[in-house]
Parts: sequence; structure tokens; C-alpha cells
Amino acid sequence: MALRITVIGTGYLGATHAAAMAELGFEVLGLDVVPEKIELLQAGRVPMYEPGLEEILQKHVAGIPGSTGRLRFTTSWEEVGDFGDVHFVCVNTPQKHGEYACDMSYVDSAFASLAPHLTRPALVVGKSTVPVGSAARLAELLARLAPVGADAELAWNPEFLREGFAVKDTLHPDRIVVGVESERSEKLLREVYAVPVAEGSPFVVTDFPTAELVKTAANSFLATKISFINAMAEVCEAADGDVVKLAEAIGHDERIGSKFLRAGIGFGGGCLPKDIRAFMARAGELGADQALTFLREVDSINMRRRGHMVELAREAVGGSSFLGTRVAVLGATFKPDSDDVRDSPALNVAGQIHLQGGQVTVFDPKGMENARRLFPTLGYADTALDAVRGADVVLHLTEWREFRELDPEALGEVAAHRILLDGRNALDSAVWRAAGWTYRAMGRPTA
Repeated sequence: MALRITVIGTGYLGATHAAAMAELGFEVLGLDVVPEKIELLQAGRVPMYEPGLEEILQKHVAGIPGSTGRLRFTTSWEEVGDFGDVHFVCVNTPQKHGEYACDMSYVDSAFASLAPHLTRPALVVGKSTVPVGSAARLAELLARLAPVGADAELAWNPEFLREGFAVKDTLHPDRIVVGVESERSEKLLREVYAVPVAEGSPFVVTDFPTAELVKTAANSFLATKISFINAMAEVCEAADGDVVKLAEAIGHDERIGSKFLRAGIGFGGGCLPKDIRAFMARAGELGADQALTFLREVDSINMRRRGHMVELAREAVGGSSFLGTRVAVLGATFKPDSDDVRDSPALNVAGQIHLQGGQVTVFDPKGMENARRLFPTLGYADTALDAVRGADVVLHLTEWREFRELDPEALGEVAAHRILLDGRNALDSAVWRAAGWTYRAMGRPTA
């Protein structure tokens, strides 16, 4: 008999995982405690922008004409317990207010709610990013609260989704990591991921602590690489070097590689910043805080880049104040191909300039609604051209393809001054300068 899968938590991770499991051929039941979210998903719609996700949902959600009917959604824990052989827990683990540590309340609540409904052997699989040591505690809680006792087993299977590529990363992962304590758990997860494994995705089997550490270790490495090149941009500015050419040169070294070496205003989003902070907090609890002190500087460099872009913008409009100036900001999301504005460097910069008296107008291809909700006092335009109209300086802060394809001449005709600050080092400086723009990017010569 084919495995039946449940997905608990239908946010960004859960909705994607549920749809992908249905695409892989499984009967899937998704659960959330927010009825409005369930209604939306049951209609084949998603509460966030993620390329390809809505199409795959509509292909499988029961009740949609022409769908396979393999995917349903519910608010009932009893229904989930009765339905599933493998339960994936995909709830959020945000940063605690006023602390670096991770808030485990949603994960703990999900396990406590699910366990009493496990009346037959089942595998519960954690996908949320949690502090190392959580799995052992949750395994004990499962065994204690589940009527089936020790036959309610736990595994940890961290997620590695990139926003904008989440469907691809779930269906064709570059690695599958499973922390297990029994052969049965490993066998079940090999069955779940049989298709991607057959296609060549590496299947890495570990213990609980290692599986829990993989995601935070990977994110810490990426954050370090981004902050490294941003530190080099600071040195390049002091020495009149070119960080883009520097990155190209060191990127040819196969030990270093060229990815994540684009200097700019730094990283943001719902994962990297909070994951490295939670990692530092947990290391401190374990008595290994010295091992991760470098992450404080990684975080500091990253936050410093936002302030530096504000300074560059102030210089561009005269050097003393933003009062009476109009600033166009191209980009609101923390990265392209997403509508996610959580801890967005672009919005942070826009907000700082607004607080200092600048009249800021923002345009983003997908993030406008979320940006308005977070920063209602900023100005918003319907197009990039409208955002730039009358601007004294233009800031390019999210590297959408649409912005790389803008016509500098057309924008120049509506801007008050042709001054462009490229906070992502993603635009062609020669093209913009040829159209009469003063182009400046972080870590690069001004001429």
C-alpha cells in the first residue's frame, strides 16, 4: 500500500512541500490552524508569490477540475493522525522578540497537538530549522504523548529551499539530509524521496544533531561569504579598487568559487539573519560560543552595508540632508523572484531615508502589497518609470531582471537628476553612463 503523507503548517515551506509530494505521486493532506489559509489553498491559490507553485497546486488539489485530486487540506488534527503514515512538520521558527534565540513555540505546539492522534505506527519528520538538541527532546515528547508510544518515531530532514526556486529545490534537491535513529525511519524516507534519489540527488544519512546543524551551518557559510565580499568592497572603496573585478578574479579559484561574491547592500529575508543569530545563541547555551564569535562580525558587516547605502544617497543629493529631496527606490523584496519583504535591506534603506526627511517612492514587481503593509508611510508607484519621475537620485536595491532591462534614456527623461546608485552591482555601468547618468556602485571606482 502506498505511503500517505501529511504536511503540518502550510506557509511557504509547507505549501511547497505538500504540492511537491503530490507531484511525486503521493496522497497528501495538509494541515494549518488558520482556516483562511486552508480555504485559499483548497482553491488552488497561494498566499505568497513563488514561481510555479500555484500551477502545481492546481494540478493536484482535490475539487479543481482536471486535477489529480491527490492533495487536500484540513484544520483537523484527528483527520491528520488517522490519514498519515509520514507526517512532515513545516511550521515557522522565528527569532524571539528581543533575543537572538529561536522561538520554538510553534514547533512545540505542532508536536503536542499531533502526538495524541498517533494511534498506529507513524514517522514524524521535522523540516523546520531548529536549535541543535531539539530533535532528541521532541522524540521523547512524541513517545510520551502518542497512544502508539515508541512506534511514533521521529526523523529530522532539514529544508534547503531558495525563495524563487522552491518548487525546483523540493523536486530536484541538490542533497537530501535525514537524521534518523532506526532503519525503519531511513527506509520510509528513502521511499518518500525515491524519485529524486533515482535522478541523482545525494541521500545523506546522519544522527539527529548533525541533521539539525546542517541548515544553520550552510546558512552561516553563505552569510560569511556574502559579508566577506562586502568587507572587501569597503577596502576597495578606501583603496580605489574595483570589487567586481576582485570577485571575478578570486572566483576563478575553484576552492572559493564565484557564487555569492556580488558585493552590495547585503542579505536579508526570513532565514539567513535569524538563523545565524539563533546559531550563535545556541552555541552559547552549549558552551561553544567562542566557536561562532566570527558570526557577530558577519552580521555587523551585513547591517553596516545598509547604513552605507544611506550615506551614499545623502552624498548624492548634496551631502547634508535628505530634506526636500526625492528618492526613487527600485526594489522592496529582499531578493528577486519573491514577494518576501522580511528583513529586506531595500526596504530598510528606504525607511531610513524616509525617517531622515527624504520623499521616498518605491517600486517592486511583486512585493508592493507586503511592502505597503510593513511601511505604509513610504510612497509607492505602479511602474519603475513612475517611481523615478522627478527623482533627485535613483537607488537600485533588489536585482530583478526587469530592472536590468530598463531603458536608461527613458528614465533619464523623467528624473530630475541622472544619478544612479546600484546597491546590487547588477546593472551595466557603461550603458547607464553612456546615457548621461552618474553611476555609482558599492566597492567600485566612481568614474
